[in-house]
Amino acid sequence: MRRTSAGVLVVLALVGAGAGFLVDQLLTAMGRVTFTPSLLLPVLLVIVGAAALALAWPVRRSVRTGVRIDPFRATRAVTLARASSLLGAIMAGFGAGLLVFLLSRPIDPQVGSTVAMIALIASAVVLVIASLIAEQFCTLPKDPDDSEPREPSPDPGSPEFGGSH
Repeated sequence: MRRTSAGVLVVLALVGAGAGFLVDQLLTAMGRVTFTPSLLLPVLLVIVGAAALALAWPVRRSVRTGVRIDPFRATRAVTLARASSLLGAIMAGFGAGLLVFLLSRPIDPQVGSTVAMIALIASAVVLVIASLIAEQFCTLPKDPDDSEPREPSPDPGSPEFGGSH
């Protein structure tokens, strides 16, 4: 399995930023209040990051000590880590889009709205970092058999086996 690339995370963050900006633009155009995320969302994102690390830690420990671990457990841990990093990138971009929209308005935004969006962006970045670390924890070392090129087995009809060509 390949690791999550920085390019994918950047693209998702940009898409999220565009969506966040567009949501506030549409709400304002319809005469509604701009979207402000709940202050519980950043807490939830940090909890998800901690859970990804907690699930990946036994995998890391088993890799270092050589103790066998259930492959399904390792797969679940790396899947959660990867999904969390993608979610974190989207949420960081979404929060950034909301914040850019708020700061681009001629009226000074409320402090509570600005703090909520900064907290969202910061916690989403923490989620991405924790998830990438958890994904790193689930990386298995290269198998020594895979690093050495294998010699092709000789053809039984070759002169080495007494056959004739």
